[in-house]
Amino acid sequence: MPDSQSSPSMSSVVISGATGLVGRRLVAHFTDQDVRVRRLLRRRPEPGSDDIAWNPATGKIDADSLDGCDAVIHLAGKSIAASRWTNHCKEAIRDSRLTGTRLLCSTLADLKTKPKVLISASAIGFYGNGDTLRTEQSPAGNDFLAHLCRAWEEATQPAQDAGIRVVHLRTGIVLSKEGGALAKMLMPFKMCMGGIIGSGKQMMSWISLHDLVRVVAFAIAKAALAGPINAVAPVPVTNREFTKTLGSVLGRPTFMPLPAPVVQLLFGEMGKSLLLEGVPVQSAVLNQHGFVFEYTSLEQALRFELSRP
Repeated sequence: MPDSQSSPSMSSVVISGATGLVGRRLVAHFTDQDVRVRRLLRRRPEPGSDDIAWNPATGKIDADSLDGCDAVIHLAGKSIAASRWTNHCKEAIRDSRLTGTRLLCSTLADLKTKPKVLISASAIGFYGNGDTLRTEQSPAGNDFLAHLCRAWEEATQPAQDAGIRVVHLRTGIVLSKEGGALAKMLMPFKMCMGGIIGSGKQMMSWISLHDLVRVVAFAIAKAALAGPINAVAPVPVTNREFTKTLGSVLGRPTFMPLPAPVVQLLFGEMGKSLLLEGVPVQSAVLNQHGFVFEYTSLEQALRFELSRP
């Protein structure tokens, strides 16, 4: 049945990063609701398809095909967890987000018929790390991810200046067996090699992929929403709590810890930032606007996402 909170009042949506974990689920969601979905792809579109060609590296984009779309969801960007954060890797991560965002937003700003809303990806990395609870009103942190997220959001300014409603989707750890952090954890946990990482005290602010899709659709439909939205479930957990819960759901013991020195040896700065540090985040904005999560319990969310076909 259609979600009463997230039924979009639109006929067409353009999605960048449509072949990624979140993008694929959004394509399926809107297609099921009879919304025309147009994917922004770097490869040449197949004849007769609704796909739109773009190449941020060369500054090329099919602007005519964007004209008249109701909403744009911008997710494209190089994975931050694919490899160690060398200077070259950091530059590639940054360029993949800023170059594409600037190209897309400047193009949208010049359209004759502009979209009503742009949902642009960001992350809770905006807040840095620590133990203090963060909401959308909290200041930016001072590490690589915080600087990246801040610049990423600022790159949407041309769209905002053109009167397009822009929502910055600050996403937490997305739970899905199809990809992302959870998918990488499943094999070692199933082999009884799961355990806490580092001290286990670092906070993990998470969201089920199912609810993340609902948040995106809700933000599109809710004309009063603009600016940052923390896309996280209401209750963050520690890594120790996450580990215990995942082990319980899978029916596996969790007695194989991954010590902090080993994490830093294997993964360097990337491992320290993504695995050994964290921050508790809540979404004051979604709560204020009446969004209701379907999965507020970590165990409930894990059981649902792991049982999906």
